[in-house]
This record gives sequence, structure tokens and C-alpha cells, in this order.
Amino acid sequence: MTLRLLPLLAALAVAAAGTAAFAEPAVIYDMGGKFDKSFNQAGYDGAERWKKEAGKPYLEFEISNPAQREQAQRRMAERGADPIVGIGFSQGSSMEKVARDFPKTRFAIIDAVVDLPNVQSIVFKEHEGSFLVGMMAAMASKTGKVGFVGGMDIPLIRKFQCGYEQGARYANPKVQTLANMTGTTPSAWNDPTRGAELAKAQFASGVDVIFAAAGGTGIGVYQAARDAGKLAIGVDSNQNRLQPGTMLTSMVKRVDVAVYKAFKGVTPGVTSLGLKEGGVDVALDEHNARLVSADMKKKVDAARADIVAGKLRVVDYMANNACK
Repeated sequence: MTLRLLPLLAALAVAAAGTAAFAEPAVIYDMGGKFDKSFNQAGYDGAERWKKEAGKPYLEFEISNPAQREQAQRRMAERGADPIVGIGFSQGSSMEKVARDFPKTRFAIIDAVVDLPNVQSIVFKEHEGSFLVGMMAAMASKTGKVGFVGGMDIPLIRKFQCGYEQGARYANPKVQTLANMTGTTPSAWNDPTRGAELAKAQFASGVDVIFAAAGGTGIGVYQAARDAGKLAIGVDSNQNRLQPGTMLTSMVKRVDVAVYKAFKGVTPGVTSLGLKEGGVDVALDEHNARLVSADMKKKVDAARADIVAGKLRVVDYMANNACK
């Protein structure tokens, strides 16, 4: 056993202490940690909901470097965890290996597709929810310029951007959009300083609303928006409460529901969650009530209904490999 494995195995051993009597579910968070106030934390919230209702514990592990993905999944399987839920597309390739080696163990992967009989692949129609927040951004903008800050430059985040830009143009055909990606490595998900820098540069260019689809990096975007007296849009979790009066809304991606349901039972195959399925939407609550006018809500509600009914088509960047 190599020394670099010792901390991981020790942590898992502590987490799994006393679990031999019955199988427990497990969740493995990806880079950024379970308290990133965004994607991973939504998964954590779902696991906690299951724990509260079931009155049982679950196993968990937070990835801090790429090599730990397969190690953690394999160790959880060896400990008898079932099901094992991996948060994030980056866990897809390792889950394919581990799930093959443990065919009797059930797995679930979020944001990736693993075609195996013991794996449920849960994906989301992020472009649909992003379309709605794009509409809201364009309607709230006073300058006619809206911005987007993505995390790691990958097709999935381009999918958010594409939906956002379509929604903005739908609400205001003359709107201008500026977009930046934080980086090309996993560290792009947890760099609030860089997020703030990108936001400040966009604000200096005339942008007055920014949608951040960047995990923990978005925290810097939201702070910069507050400091500049501008608006920001959160992602994945409902982040309206982070900067009340600054957060126009959040594009909620129900990773919490996905983890909760997976803990209750895995259904092998691909599960796709969009507006129709309640998998994505905009967040409206007491924290952003002053910012969302009745007219804005009426138009968003109408667009949502049209998307669900198939009357309004939102281009999926990942299906088209382009935004057009």
C-alpha cells in the first residue's frame, strides 16, 4: 500500500466504522467539497434529507485530487456500501471500472452516462433552466449587457452558457452577452478570487447582471456584484440567501433530489431531468422578491410552460456541439 493511500483509507475506515451489520448508501463529492454552497452541497442536502427520513447513517467522502475518485469508489464498494453515488461527470470513467468489478453493487452517477446494468446515470437539462435565468437577466438589465462566468471550460458548462444566451435574446433580441471561463482544470471550480476578477472586468465593460455557473468560484462573483451594486445569478443550489438584494435568482439544479432518490433506490439506465420533471428551475423566495417584478415572473412562467409543452425549443449545446 502506498503512503498516499493511507489518509484516504483511514478516512473511509472511520466513516464506515460499525457498518458491517447492514448496507449503507454512500456519496462521493467531487472537487470543491461538500460545502461549496453549490453543486456538491446540493448533493449533501439530498443525502441529509434521506438520513433524516430513514434514521440511518450514510458514508461520504470528499475528493481532493483526481486519483482519489477510483480509490474512494472502490473502497466504498469493498466496505459493502450500496448504492454508491458519484457527484460530477469527472467520476464517470472511474465508476465504469469499479461498477464492472462489483456487478452486484448498485451505483449512480450524476452528470455523466455509464452504460452498465448496475448503474443509474442521472443527467439534467441545464439549458432549459439557464434559458429562464437568461430571460430574467435581460429583463433586469438596465444597460442591455449581461454576463456569464463559467467554471471549468467543458461542454457541460457551455451548455449552461448556451441556454442562458438563448433566454437573454428571447427576452431582448438586442441584448449583448459577455462570457468568460475560469480555467481548464478542476481548480476552476474553487477559485473565488478569479471569479471576482472576471466579474469586475465584465462590470467595467458595462455588464450589470452575471450568471455564474462555476461552483465555489461563483462566491467571488456574487461578492463582486454586491460590491459594485450589480446583480448576480446563482447556480445548482438556491443561492439567493448568500447575497440578499444582489442575487436576482438562482438556476436550481436538483442534485439534492437526485441523490435522495438514488439513496432510496437505483433504477439502472439514463434519467434525464428538466423543467417538465422538476429537475431544473429558477428560485423565487423572500431573498429576491424585491428584484423580480410581476411582469418578469409572468413572462418566465409563460416560457416555462411553452418549453414543457414543446412549443419553445431550447438548443442543447452538448447535443449539437454548438449554440445555434
